[in-house]
Amino acid sequence: MAPVVRHLGTADYADTWEAMRRFTASRTPDTPDELWVVEHPPVYTLGVAAREEHLPRAPNGIPVIRTDRGGQITYHGPGQIVVYTLLDLRRRGLTVKPLVRRLEAACVNLLADHGIEANGDEARPGVYVAGAKIAALGLKIRGGCSYHGVSFNADLDLAPFAAIDPCGYRGLAVTDARRLGIATPQPLLADQLVRHLLERLNG
Repeated sequence: MAPVVRHLGTADYADTWEAMRRFTASRTPDTPDELWVVEHPPVYTLGVAAREEHLPRAPNGIPVIRTDRGGQITYHGPGQIVVYTLLDLRRRGLTVKPLVRRLEAACVNLLADHGIEANGDEARPGVYVAGAKIAALGLKIRGGCSYHGVSFNADLDLAPFAAIDPCGYRGLAVTDARRLGIATPQPLLADQLVRHLLERLNG
């Protein structure tokens, strides 16, 4: 069964995180999977692997929230497409690594549609174009079900990344679709990403 797709618009990160946790905790074996498409106001989020040295090097007014997802630190903000993957992995016969590869592949395929060559990286999960990161992934698995998901940089202010080591890697370059010459409006780009995600999840 294809996941239900919900477009949440712009939503507070902490509120959305809590909603994901409630949804996952209340699932039954028959609960349909969902994809939540959302954009967040500026926020840094810390994964369970984040350490003190990954915190912003200087205060810049952007809040920092420690979460329960995997990974280290990243930035969310306007101009970024976030898709949360609320999936029953047992029902889909998936484990974490194959899910990560499918999320990466959806982003790679989206970029290929626009003539951009991209790749995933088993050592550093995410999607990269010529070494610069354009999509980050982080997941939480509870009771065989996933939440959190993938964030794809469409057209956002990249300056906040300079205050951190993105995903824990010092000096990691970050890019977005606009800087790669993709002029597609963000809502359409989000729809294209969701289409590729659905193809990968149902394949």
